[in-house]
Amino acid sequence: MKMINKLKFFAIFLFLFLLLPKSILAQEEILEGRVVNILKEDVVTQAGQQNLYQQLKVEITRGSLKDNKITVEVGDIPIVGQQKYKTGDQVLVSYSHDLEGNEIFFLTEFVRRQWLGWLFLIFVLLAILIGRWRGLSSLVSLGFSFLIIFKFILPQIYAGQDPVLTAVLGSLLIIPLTFYLSHGLNKKTTVAVLSTLIALVITGFLAKFFVQVARLTGYASEEAAFLQYARQGAVDIKGLLLAGIIIGTLGILDDITVAQAAIVQQLKQANKKMKPKELFSQAMRVGQDHIASMINTLILVYTGAALPLLLLFIDNPLPFSQVINYEIIAEEIIRTLVGSIGLITAVPITTFLASRVKLA
Repeated sequence: MKMINKLKFFAIFLFLFLLLPKSILAQEEILEGRVVNILKEDVVTQAGQQNLYQQLKVEITRGSLKDNKITVEVGDIPIVGQQKYKTGDQVLVSYSHDLEGNEIFFLTEFVRRQWLGWLFLIFVLLAILIGRWRGLSSLVSLGFSFLIIFKFILPQIYAGQDPVLTAVLGSLLIIPLTFYLSHGLNKKTTVAVLSTLIALVITGFLAKFFVQVARLTGYASEEAAFLQYARQGAVDIKGLLLAGIIIGTLGILDDITVAQAAIVQQLKQANKKMKPKELFSQAMRVGQDHIASMINTLILVYTGAALPLLLLFIDNPLPFSQVINYEIIAEEIIRTLVGSIGLITAVPITTFLASRVKLA
């Protein structure tokens, strides 16, 4: 019953979103404020469920109504995961007008910037304190990665360019730039760059093939539907799915290829008389352990991200063979397996190239 209610709420929200004129949506302003008083608090029953109702006095701290105090109701409309607000909470308030010109206020979210900022600061400090110059250079390369993604890849896809081609071109910029910044300009890094490019090509072909034969559309998430409506079909949603798989795999290939090239380098330094064939064999023993741990890591990462989705199928009366046919499940399976295959192939490719290049 709860699942049905959630689906009904989402259907109503989507219906209203699609029907509302863009002129009305464009008039919405997001204000920031602070809860200064709880005017009323009660538990009400709506649609057979008990919900917390609060009437809040909010002082606007940022926006066109700055320094004004407004009254906002929360809990008057049933919402999944309704939060309880208290005095001093920093909040976001949606401000708009109805067709008659009356003001409408809707409390949307907490202001979380400060906590995100503290977490990012801890991340940066630990990266520099423990990683030293390597940690600092990795942060710089991370900045360049985000710059390429937000200034090139996303704008190009949003403008209607081919998502797969855009992701590949973006990867060609990200790979050498971030690899050399993070790991230095040397032969070891060059081998890792070449290996990553080869493994990424393999991943791209596999993703395209299995997305095609499995008849995936890319509309498994509601975000895809919203994007399609907002851009009036200008974005290739299936291509966007493929681009996401390519970029997601790229992030993990960095660790695999650089680590494997470093292993070969250390083995060469330990025994300079070792022949390429023996070097390949010795390095692959370590690489096999690396494969096992990385596959496990990748599967667990995807499982953790999709945990709410997986829980919905625990009490599902349908058999497993039918559940995996749903696109929302099949998409995650293909994403995980294609990414894993890319990681597996990266190990022997890197080991082969590194064993035949003088890295020391």
